[in-house]
Amino acid sequence: MKRSAVDCVISGLKAAGVSVVCYLPDSLLKELYPALDADLDIRTIRVTNEGEGAAICGGVWLSGKKAALIMENSGLRASIEPLARMGMGAGIPVVMLMSYRGDLGENNWWAIPHGMTMEPLLQGMRIPYRIVDREESIQQSIQDAFSWAYTAYYHAAVVLSGSIVR
Repeated sequence: MKRSAVDCVISGLKAAGVSVVCYLPDSLLKELYPALDADLDIRTIRVTNEGEGAAICGGVWLSGKKAALIMENSGLRASIEPLARMGMGAGIPVVMLMSYRGDLGENNWWAIPHGMTMEPLLQGMRIPYRIVDREESIQQSIQDAFSWAYTAYYHAAVVLSGSIVR
């Protein structure tokens, strides 16, 4: 991930008013994590699985603050149950920022299922999402996701395409 894309993500998070980021490290976003950890305006929480991150983000929302869950798209499968309970059951939104592992151009056989299952899962959960393939769209997409999620009391996702993260 280029430094310019990292800067766009951080700018988007700040413009959306995010003060906490939960993440499970992912090799496609490896340049983003140290930059987030070094940022004095955003508290980072490393999680052991994406479901835990979703739950923490929900708790942050309950405290009146904004949080983002940053993960590889494979983490969507691991976080489905907490997302269903919080979003469908309680109206607690979680905004996710995901790398698009398995996007066209992927060269790891094991990552292909991540790309094949992400969009059907998002659609099945009725989670609106935007796949971003241009750096100049990152900041606005993050802001749009937070605006929608916090208005609808439901989840939203921004997916950074392979062209952004590779």
